[in-house]
Amino acid sequence: MKQKDFAYHLTTYLTVYLPSVKNFSVNTIRSYRDTFKLLIRYCEEELRLPVGKLQIKTLSPQTISGFIDWLKEKRGNSVATANQRLAALHAFFKYLQNREPQYLLQCQQILAVDLAKNTKPIIDFLSVEELQLIFSQISESSYRGRRDAALLHLLYDSAARVQELCDLRVRDVFLKDNPHVLLRGKGGKSRYVPIVTDVAHRIAEYLVENRLDGEECKDRPLFFNQQRQKLTRAGVSYIVAKYANSARLQSPSIPTKITPHIFRHTKAMHLCQAGIDIIYIRDILGHIDLATTEIYARLNIELLRDALENAYPELPSHGLPSWAEDDSLMRMLNNL
Repeated sequence: MKQKDFAYHLTTYLTVYLPSVKNFSVNTIRSYRDTFKLLIRYCEEELRLPVGKLQIKTLSPQTISGFIDWLKEKRGNSVATANQRLAALHAFFKYLQNREPQYLLQCQQILAVDLAKNTKPIIDFLSVEELQLIFSQISESSYRGRRDAALLHLLYDSAARVQELCDLRVRDVFLKDNPHVLLRGKGGKSRYVPIVTDVAHRIAEYLVENRLDGEECKDRPLFFNQQRQKLTRAGVSYIVAKYANSARLQSPSIPTKITPHIFRHTKAMHLCQAGIDIIYIRDILGHIDLATTEIYARLNIELLRDALENAYPELPSHGLPSWAEDDSLMRMLNNL
């Protein structure tokens, strides 16, 4: 193999395999890219191994384990974040073992590096009262307030991922009989999600106010900024934080950090608490694996158990630097 076999395979993996074969979204590929940027930084800073000398054979299981420990201990990453990085590395070495069989044993050893276990799955979500408090902070006397109200109500009601919300076009919203929206999720997979009548009315009024109810507007973004470009994830995060911070002044129970994704968790938990079949919840969330959705069911059971134990206390209860040595690889990662 050439000296820079790692650079070759990583470039092919990120620029050809993930987008063309796996059909991963741009944001997912960027997350994978960032994992390798951090791995390169770890090798450079901790192992004194410049990127120009990185080869597949130098990426031992010990190197990968050390990298994960570095993420948690020196960068302060949570177990969930470290596991996400490790999963990205596992995917790469699984890809690699089929193309370079001479590294099969090394790849198998890296794939055997276990994910760290959380003592308890932690999912942040809002109670109905907390959610209502956040909604009540929105003044709908202004255009901006009405836009924000429509956006946040739809974000919660559809349980959309923030990028799915940003990608919504006018034609993706169906407001007549059986109101629903078409969400385009991970891997290019689409799903129809029903929305309640109140949210459908809000969206309908929003479309009329913004002159988006004509046939010529079908391909325009549903939510847009002052330049009439679709809102970014950062833009949606700003809107969420604005009203969450205002609500926190009235109630300290509002979490310190609220992201758009907490609305998705909140909707899932509310559906679970309402007794909706977990199969339907999976379909609404767009999960491929039912086990992912079952986290909400397990958490709901734990909350019920805690409530019972509290009611009957007498019962026993059990920023990255540049590397001149291989500027082409880092340029590819940064520009991806």
